[in-house]
Amino acid sequence: MATDPATLQTATFAGGCFWGVEDAFRRLPGVVATRVGYAGGHTDHPTYRQVCSHTSGHAEAIEVVFDPARASYEDLVTAFLVDIHDPTQLNRQGPDIGDQYRSAIFVRDAAQRETAERVLARLRAESRSRHPIVTEVADAPRFWEAEEYHQQYFEKRGGGACHLPMAGSWMR
Repeated sequence: MATDPATLQTATFAGGCFWGVEDAFRRLPGVVATRVGYAGGHTDHPTYRQVCSHTSGHAEAIEVVFDPARASYEDLVTAFLVDIHDPTQLNRQGPDIGDQYRSAIFVRDAAQRETAERVLARLRAESRSRHPIVTEVADAPRFWEAEEYHQQYFEKRGGGACHLPMAGSWMR
């Protein structure tokens, strides 16, 4: 199925180690490209070392380019919140701890904001978890692309493992 580049859209998420989050998004139908980087901080051109030092304010983030004819923004938000990471963990994902692992949906316009907030409200209503969803919805900040060795990290290394939860396990 050919994709018209003029119809592609971009979404930005932060939810723990960007290697695993990127890998999970790359497997979703309709996702045509991804890149990992840093977003939401106060430092220009941050490096991985700066982000991990907790001095830049940035989160490890993923920019997802998708074909809305094959996957809606709502599909991506739902996958992110239910299958890709645990939105109930504040500033962490599994063993990864720190503000760079915070959970965020960085929205690019009013339609993305409305969709993200609607999906969050629905999941909060459906959840039986003792822990509240802590994912923030914020305007998309400048996205700084991470160093090349971080891009498609698991693909370059023949696989890997990360903090990814069992699908929907946090909702139970």
